[in-house]
Order: sequence, then structure tokens, then C-alpha cells
Amino acid sequence: MITIGLTGWSDHETLYSSTSKHKLEDYAGNFPMVEVDTSFYAIPSPLTTERWIERTPEEFTFVVKAFQAMTKHKEWQQYYDSETEMYRRFMDAIAPMSESGRLKAILFQFPPYFGCTKENVTYLRAVREKMGDLPLAIEFRNKTWYTETNEPQTLALLKDLGFIHTVVDEPQVGNGSVPIVLRATNEAMTLVRLHGRNSAGWMKANSPEWREVRTLYRYNDEEINYWAENIRHLQKHSKEVIVIFNNNSGGDAADNAKQLQKALDISYEGLAPMQMNLFDI
Repeated sequence: MITIGLTGWSDHETLYSSTSKHKLEDYAGNFPMVEVDTSFYAIPSPLTTERWIERTPEEFTFVVKAFQAMTKHKEWQQYYDSETEMYRRFMDAIAPMSESGRLKAILFQFPPYFGCTKENVTYLRAVREKMGDLPLAIEFRNKTWYTETNEPQTLALLKDLGFIHTVVDEPQVGNGSVPIVLRATNEAMTLVRLHGRNSAGWMKANSPEWREVRTLYRYNDEEINYWAENIRHLQKHSKEVIVIFNNNSGGDAADNAKQLQKALDISYEGLAPMQMNLFDI
């Protein structure tokens, strides 16, 4: 099974009807799954996630990004009285999705400075303990996890902890990015995230214009076909491959996702009906 979606549902103008009142519904009429990235910046309330579920078809699912202090981008002390409270709040937020069978995975995307160290390996083990048996995907952004010496141990650790390996396509610039590693660590699922290949924009992560340039990239036909082959390969090792396009600084993600869907000859059932907004004001 191959499931294709995008990061977020609010920035894909080619998907929407005449107004922007029903963006999530319009999105769900095109793709069967979405990556929730707003949860990285603030943990949503259970009421909010319940509303997302109510507004989408029963077959529609979510990949939810872990809160930024859970992935060491920030210190938990900036937000909560304890680390335990932070994790509890997050677990409460995703409970409606998990209990309804609408949660595909929780994505722990670690920062470029989260290298392969004993301390960070210990933290990965702690994450698994805190999150129980929930489906967790791990995305690294530091090359030290994939050196010739460390790569076999990294993959073995992910497999041992039941983590879903996130295969990424991103600009190769210094230690703050990782290579394409076409390996599955979980029989149930492998995650693929396509960030584009804009090296200059990728280096502007802390720039005021980072949203406009960091993932400004449109995959061409050759690159889409290359990833179609990679995904077919991964499908042999996991029951489901989830593909997320994150190259949306220029609004290219939706079109590229449709291209990949065509290249893989995939059609989805159970999508939301397209919104009819002709008379909305």
C-alpha cells in the first residue's frame, strides 16, 4: 500500500475551490492523508483534533509532528512545568486520532544538531518508553547517524525500538542533512519525506524569508520517476509506504504529489466530496 499526502492543508492553492472556507475538506477531496505540522509549534487541544476528524472522511488519516520541545529544538522548560506534563498534553491531543484509528504515525523530526551520541541514543529510548506502543517515525537531520560505521547500528536501533524509518530527499549541505537511505526498519510502515533539493534555500533555515525559500523546489519528471522506483522498492519491505511532499515554498507539493500518484498508477477511494462554494460569500 502506498499513501501519498502533503505537509499541511492550508498552503496548496491549486487544490481549493472558489473560497478558502473549506481548505481541509478540499484537501481531503484530493489526498487520503495529511501531515500535521502545526503541532510542532504548539500542541493542539483534543477539541481541535476532534474537529479535524469530524471534517474529514472515515478513511482519512493523519501523520502528526511531535512538538518542538519533544524533539530537542527547544527546551521543555520554556513551555511546561515538567517534561511529563508536556508529553501528557501531547498524548491528550492525539488521543482522538489514535482512538478512532485515524492516526498513521507521530513524526519525531530531530534538528541538525541532534547527532549520533550516547546521550541522544538514550533519549530515543526514553521517547519510546514515554510514547508506549504508538507508531513513531524518526527523521534525522544529522549525517553522523548514517556514517559507514554508524548506519547499521542506527537502523538496528530503530528496528529494535519499533521506530519507523523516515527516508528523506533533501539538499546535501554539510552535516545538517542526511543522504537517501532506502531501508525499512518497521514491517508495518516506512515514511518518505520529500523536501526538495534547493541547497541555497536550505541553508537559510534561520532567515526571515525561510518559509519562502527553504523548500522552494519543483521535482521534474525524471526525479518523480526515480522516487516512484524507490517507493516500489520500499514497498517490498513494509506493508505501507507513506509519502509526504514538503516542497511547498512555491506551491509545488500538490502538483508533484499528483505526478507521483500518476507515475505509480494509484487511485484512492473514500476521498471527501469536492466542496461546492459557488454561492459562498
